[in-house]
Amino acid sequence: MKLLAIETSTEACSAALLLGNEIQSRYEIAPQQHANLILPMVNELLAQAGIKLQQLDAIAFGRGPGSFTGVRIAASVTQGLAFGADVPVIPVSTLAAIAQHMYREQQKIKVLAAIDARISEVYWAAYELDNNNLMQLTGEECVIAPDSVAVPEGKDWFGAGTGWSAYLPQLQSRTKGHITGYQGDAFPHAEDIIALASPLLASGQVLPPEQAIPVYLRDNVAIKKA
Repeated sequence: MKLLAIETSTEACSAALLLGNEIQSRYEIAPQQHANLILPMVNELLAQAGIKLQQLDAIAFGRGPGSFTGVRIAASVTQGLAFGADVPVIPVSTLAAIAQHMYREQQKIKVLAAIDARISEVYWAAYELDNNNLMQLTGEECVIAPDSVAVPEGKDWFGAGTGWSAYLPQLQSRTKGHITGYQGDAFPHAEDIIALASPLLASGQVLPPEQAIPVYLRDNVAIKKA
């Protein structure tokens, strides 16, 4: 399996390449620099592996939610590369990638992922680990005020993402008794996009390049509140 992944939806910019069972990646926290960084990261990974874009089986990308500019960069770069190489694409939720990252790094199996959506809102979703060690969505992804988030039943959830650092008092009040802790600087990583996209590729759940479309969750990406 040859799978490239791109993630630029938050302050972190990353790319990863899966060849067989080995993953190589590049990762940098560099706000507002993603457009300059992502293609050099991709080219470096391909050159190091000695393969061309046309040899890939697919390109996966973080489809959002997240920074509107960052989500558009990932989708447009993926679409351009996929069209040029005539390979399919696989969209992956940014919130799911954060949850998967928490499992990969800290073995968390129940994650409440929250990204700061600005204007006093968060992108929010709950994920639980399945029998294949992949995070699965519980309920729905949404954009919502932090003091109105839906909290799943049960205990031992772990909070992850910039929403937790931006709106900690509101989220702690809302999730009291349900969480064991939180990490407010948890970002999605292309390696976790790889983990979530690999089984989709194996089962043929891929899309044509023109369907590399961002997911904003907000209907109006230019919305402002008084």
